[in-house]
Amino acid sequence: MSKNSKKKIDFKITGMGCASCAIKIEKALKSLDGVSDVQVNLGTEKASIEFEPEKIDILELEKRVENTGYQVVTDKIVLKIGGMTCAVCAQSIEDSLLKLEGVKEANVNLGAEKAYITYNEDLVTVDDMKTSIENLGYTFLGVEGQESIELEEKIRKKDLKQKRNRILVGFGVSLPLMAMMFLNIPAPFYMPYFMLVITLIPFIYVSQPIFAAAAKALQNYTLDMDVMYSMGIGVAFGSSLMGTFNIILTPDFMFYETALMLASFLTLGRYLEVRAKGRTSTAIKKLMGLQPQTAVVIQNGDEKEIPIQEVQIGDIIRVRPGEKIPADGEVISGESYVDESMITGEPVPVFKSEGNEVVGGTLNENGVLKFKTTRVGNETVLSQIIRLVDQAQGSKPPVQRIADKAVSYFIPTVLSIAIISFLIWYFIFDSTLIFGLTVLISILVVACPCALGLATPTAVTVGIGRGAELGILIKTGETLEISENISKVLLDKTGTLTMGSPQVTDIIGFKGDEREVLKLAASVEKNSQHPIAKSIFIKAQEEDIKLLEVTNFDTIGGKGVNAQINGQKVIIGNRSIFSEQGLRLPDGAEQNLSRLELEGKTAILIGLDENLMGIIAVSDKIKDTSFQAVKEMEKMGLKTVMITGDNQVTAEAVALQIGIKEVLAEVLPSEKAYEVSKLQKNGEKIAFVGDGINDAPALAQADVGIAIGSGTDVAIESGDVVLIQDQPIDAVAAVQLSRKVMNRIKQNLFWGFAYNTILIPVAAGLLYPLFGITFRPEYGALAMALSSVTIVSLSLLLKGYIPEVRRDSIEKIKN
Repeated sequence: MSKNSKKKIDFKITGMGCASCAIKIEKALKSLDGVSDVQVNLGTEKASIEFEPEKIDILELEKRVENTGYQVVTDKIVLKIGGMTCAVCAQSIEDSLLKLEGVKEANVNLGAEKAYITYNEDLVTVDDMKTSIENLGYTFLGVEGQESIELEEKIRKKDLKQKRNRILVGFGVSLPLMAMMFLNIPAPFYMPYFMLVITLIPFIYVSQPIFAAAAKALQNYTLDMDVMYSMGIGVAFGSSLMGTFNIILTPDFMFYETALMLASFLTLGRYLEVRAKGRTSTAIKKLMGLQPQTAVVIQNGDEKEIPIQEVQIGDIIRVRPGEKIPADGEVISGESYVDESMITGEPVPVFKSEGNEVVGGTLNENGVLKFKTTRVGNETVLSQIIRLVDQAQGSKPPVQRIADKAVSYFIPTVLSIAIISFLIWYFIFDSTLIFGLTVLISILVVACPCALGLATPTAVTVGIGRGAELGILIKTGETLEISENISKVLLDKTGTLTMGSPQVTDIIGFKGDEREVLKLAASVEKNSQHPIAKSIFIKAQEEDIKLLEVTNFDTIGGKGVNAQINGQKVIIGNRSIFSEQGLRLPDGAEQNLSRLELEGKTAILIGLDENLMGIIAVSDKIKDTSFQAVKEMEKMGLKTVMITGDNQVTAEAVALQIGIKEVLAEVLPSEKAYEVSKLQKNGEKIAFVGDGINDAPALAQADVGIAIGSGTDVAIESGDVVLIQDQPIDAVAAVQLSRKVMNRIKQNLFWGFAYNTILIPVAAGLLYPLFGITFRPEYGALAMALSSVTIVSLSLLLKGYIPEVRRDSIEKIKN
């Protein structure tokens, strides 16, 4: 089966409580015929599934998730429809919508003239639904309201409320009972019966979700945390029942308040975890919140407010001060400062006037702008960023495999330790049965693979979301891990370290004056898209030079161009092309070339037939942050290399100004990827910083490709990291952010492993023979509750992280 015949979809899943849940869902889906790959992210609560539609459909995938004991959250939308006259109309629309892949439910209300649709937005769009309705002859009147975010929030709030109520009931009953036991307060009647009567209903209410989830897991032949917790609180409550009625055990076995408190602590842990996890994805929710719902369109001189979904490419939009820009476009009139910080991370507002680009979701500050839309709907920069961030947050860095491997063995190992510890204490060390059961219960409730399972996905989710806020788009979790191991950074010169818009600085004529040389060169170069060619053409326009007719224009592989003018052959390019053509340089030419190259300028030779007509020199201004970027990279232990098509002398002159010691010069665009691979063969881990389009092969070959200054083209395929702005300092910020996220992941994993490594032996009674220290089950449950919350909280600290180079820039602005 070819890769192209496979499809990839994302499911939003609720009900996952720990890493075992994520692994359980992965195993359940992978067992289906036709499913080739599954990745479940506990932090974002999403499953990414690659499958073959010919073998299995989406409904089967959803059903398998739900049969495993979890819920797939689908998106909901209400469409307004005109033209329906009878029930047959409604039925035909329903049937047509249900045929669209990704539509799960479609209910058309004839009286309200609305269609209520449940769908997966990764597979089907509103435009697809609109086309389906209009093809039947009915009128699509627009979208009443997008309910996906609200629905997800509604489910989360309902879940939190239920958990909160259970916590209040659990602690409200167990704490007074525990106080009675410690203070020896007599019960109104026989204590075991009193305890049973008081705790039975609260225990059932608080622990019901735990037992229900455990039962579902056992039905699917899996062991998860709910099974283990159910055993712990079940043993506590069950032994109390047996002791109450003298069934094998005596009334000394009273764990009623302990069982209820354990269930309450477990619920408290999940309550805090759900609240904390809800904050890990606030970055993408914030991005979604940037999208305005309406736009003011100018049609035939009149202003009309329409839903954002109806905005088309080419529409003229008016935006007043304080309003959000609803789509991407080009300003046609007006002047204003626009706050683009939510897209670029740059805090200083940008001045916009006629001809400038504006980006949807940014904030117009002080003037009225009219602009013509160039991108709408899913094609806007904001939509692309949301999509890219969403996909990246669902990816797994390789380090997560350590945690996944540990979690897969964790529960069977803990169960074994609990049972063996009980047997050793009771049968070998001759302890009391109460002590043995206390050890068993403590081990079952203190163990927590959730901390391990949450360590990576929460940090990845928060870190990638933070990157988006800073204008740094990291495409995969794997990029984070590789970035940490980078040893050498290759920086393309033109457009990366320099502005990418060279200007003519010198014109030297050998045969003919300067205007003749410029006229000849510009006549040929007007056919080229190269930045240097454009600078020559612009210079000729500035000088009001009338250009000549050119025929047989051709490029010569990264070295230059040739053409014919009035039957004479014109050659324009570097030294090597002249050598290959057998053209001799006249006296003084070499001296001029050396001088220009030492000044860091690029010298272009212009030849007519066999004669050198002259030299045109161009210079590309170095970007403001290039020197600082190189300095910071060197400070971080990264070796820097400049790679360029310029000759060695010019390249070294530019590199000297920037602070780069190593230069790869005279490298053709097609050879950059080869140069990257050569360094990789020497054991270097390479990051390549360059243009996302022209340097695509090199970006793809590098261990980490950083596409700089992509601006409105954030969906480029080549870069592993996409920088919205065109400053090389952001490449440094990207590496610093990646390292920070990886450090946080390692810290999380360390605490996750350390917690279990230390507390499980303590719960097993390891310290009891020497120090008389035991671990009460209640304390174990509290520690378990706090462990996963601590991990999520550590990840959430990344929300406020500012890369060191950005902090320096902010300080300079303040000062």
